[in-house]
Amino acid sequence: MSPIREKAIAGLKAGDSFTVTRTFTEEETLAFGEISRDHNPVHYDDRFAGEKNLQGRICHGLLVGGMITEVGGQIGWLASGMNFRFRRPVYFGDTIACVFTITEVDDWNRARAEAVLSNQHGETVIEAWLTGVLPGEPERQIMAQTAGDSDQTS
Repeated sequence: MSPIREKAIAGLKAGDSFTVTRTFTEEETLAFGEISRDHNPVHYDDRFAGEKNLQGRICHGLLVGGMITEVGGQIGWLASGMNFRFRRPVYFGDTIACVFTITEVDDWNRARAEAVLSNQHGETVIEAWLTGVLPGEPERQIMAQTAGDSDQTS
């Protein structure tokens, strides 16, 4: 069980922060393009990317932004809204760190969070603002009981 899942089972509060890191590949980008049907040439053609003043083909923004769902899935966050600001391109081979911070939690476990995704040079590539519902005590008990069964967070 991951430390993120362990913290979720113990209970979450405003100020809790989690970090995940991932290196994005050309293969993942091509697979995401097939799944999403986003065949923008900026992901597939170096000449097109060059005309956009990019250093090469780039990863899909939502593929990279999807790192947020890794944290959300581990903490049992039920998303109700996501708002992204794409600040810089992510190139094949870039390593991105996603810092997900819970900023507010009310009495009904409705929550707000912010996420900042940065590349290996420390440059912010995506900022996100999120709303959702955190797991309550009954859900946390289920997460604890099933942790050994099908937990893929390790």
